[in-house]
Amino acid sequence: MTTEDSRTYDVVVIGAGPVGENVADRAVAAGLSTVIVESELVGGECSYWACEPSKALLRPALLRAEASRVPGLNPAVAGPLDTTAVLAHRDRMSADWDDEGQVQWLKSAGIDLLRGHGRLAGPRRVSVRTPSGDTVLLQARHAVAVCTGSRAALPDLPGLDGLRPWTSREATSAKQPPRHLVIVGAGVVGVEMATAWQALGSQVTLVVRGGALLPRMEPFAGELVAERLRAAGVDLRFDTTVSAALRRGGPDGDIDLTLSDGSRFTADALLYATGRAPRTDDIGLETVGLTPGDWLTADDTLTVTAVPGEWLYAVGDVNNRALFTHQGKYQARIAGAVIAARAHGTPLDTGRWSAHTSTADTAAVPQVVFTDPEVAAVGLTTAEAARTGRRVDVVDYEIGNVAGAVQHDPGYRGTARVLIDPERQCVVGATFAGPGVAELLHSATIAITTEAPLDRLWHAVPAFPTISEVWLRLLENYRG
Repeated sequence: MTTEDSRTYDVVVIGAGPVGENVADRAVAAGLSTVIVESELVGGECSYWACEPSKALLRPALLRAEASRVPGLNPAVAGPLDTTAVLAHRDRMSADWDDEGQVQWLKSAGIDLLRGHGRLAGPRRVSVRTPSGDTVLLQARHAVAVCTGSRAALPDLPGLDGLRPWTSREATSAKQPPRHLVIVGAGVVGVEMATAWQALGSQVTLVVRGGALLPRMEPFAGELVAERLRAAGVDLRFDTTVSAALRRGGPDGDIDLTLSDGSRFTADALLYATGRAPRTDDIGLETVGLTPGDWLTADDTLTVTAVPGEWLYAVGDVNNRALFTHQGKYQARIAGAVIAARAHGTPLDTGRWSAHTSTADTAAVPQVVFTDPEVAAVGLTTAEAARTGRRVDVVDYEIGNVAGAVQHDPGYRGTARVLIDPERQCVVGATFAGPGVAELLHSATIAITTEAPLDRLWHAVPAFPTISEVWLRLLENYRG
């Protein structure tokens, strides 16, 4: 027998990943009663199937690669990784897929949790089907925030379900390395998982539709990553697709694959890393005039523009502005402030914390690709500047010429590129590729978001000997 009850809150949040948690936290901190609805694990994709487990898999591989290039350490790191220990560490970083710690945090923050599948049921209303089959109707006095994130997008190929392909979830939670892993996709998930599983003992084949890895980044980044992947033993197949695939011997059997170049081989796992899609298929969008399965367009206050009344918010991946956990949490802080201001009838802040100054999810989105070597980028690329007609000056520098890089690795190879607006004399884009460059990224992000004049950056003196000295060399090259 099922039951139905109704509850009223100031704010209802659908999705208890990092984004939803931050929206709820900000709302409660502003004195608004808040409930968060979650159908899976509290903590979301990042905690259990993305950021945390993937970096736990990658960190040992990257450290070994770097240590192998340091004089005196090479023999000590020549052996294989301890796969059992790495996977155990991955499990710890994923909390063994147990969300009790996150649930306790919600309680400590004063946020109510309702487990179940939440769907919009008209303006300011959410219907939740609980695991027991009951229905709870939630009424929001002020706001409903959709924070349902994104999922792996699989191609529409006949027979794909029978192949039981991996997505990013299976790739980060597998209990043992596959003997032969075929990865389709040249983006971040594809290259990171190729790096991790090759280091953990798999033979990886990376199938790339185009002619480059990381096609949305500066070309030199993908070239350096491709070089190192080949050196690690990854089989790179460019300008190639999977033309036929068949799993033999039941759900755990091998997969016979034929590529468009005519080559054939057998794999025991096939990972499609071909993009993301919004988790909006079954959240009741049709009840408020929206199309199920679509991305939700939101303005700089994270308010859904197609729904009147300023009560529906789309925060994080679901709005397709910047699909990164750190950007979603940034948006959540803005959304929480906007919801609180509207609920209390106070003007939106137009000062330094204003939602209307939200450039960090448009003009300055930082990203790190945790491969060997690392790739870090923020702001415009040269291709984006050309496509939008933006005039920029491009400055490159070989990071290996910096003393700090040579201390890091005597044979250091890497490239730094900054894009400079010649009229405003400020940095509008930066890309770094090389070992240890992730730590250069925040300085670039600050330079772009603050629109720091080059005349001031000139006085930001980097410590010697560090890789950060590349900033000085870039500015020297630009000034001539």
